[in-house]
Amino acid sequence: MGYIEEIRKLVGTRPLILPGAVVIILDDSKNVLLQQRRYPSGKWGLPGGLMELAESTEETARREVKEETNLQLGELHLLNVYSGKDQYIKAENGDEFYVVATAYFTNEYHGEMKAEQSESIKLEFHPLGNLPSNMVGSHREMVQDYTKKYSTNEHK
Repeated sequence: MGYIEEIRKLVGTRPLILPGAVVIILDDSKNVLLQQRRYPSGKWGLPGGLMELAESTEETARREVKEETNLQLGELHLLNVYSGKDQYIKAENGDEFYVVATAYFTNEYHGEMKAEQSESIKLEFHPLGNLPSNMVGSHREMVQDYTKKYSTNEHK
């Protein structure tokens, strides 16, 4: 049982503040890797998840990407930290939380991409300017922030 599950046993569905990390993974054509998630049902999002005890945000990002995509990441670059009232989530099971999400980006990855079936429906690369309509709103904002902040030539 993970840290979050242990906390939920103690506090039920009350709102919590939970740190996490996501990664914008770019291929050579500047397409972004998205995960079609089982929860929230069928929505597209960035690979990532919530922190476990004693992890740094970078360790969280690397672990979650490995678990969800089977990819290992090279150098990570910090995009931004997202927090506040806009990061409120009420999960399908009634759990409420505010995420403090650290967003990274990279084009350095290796391994055979494979979707982890308990969390993912599929993994696909999408053009930065043509994201799926059914996408996690905060993740769309992160990709848009990346696109605004970095020209296609500044970072690989």
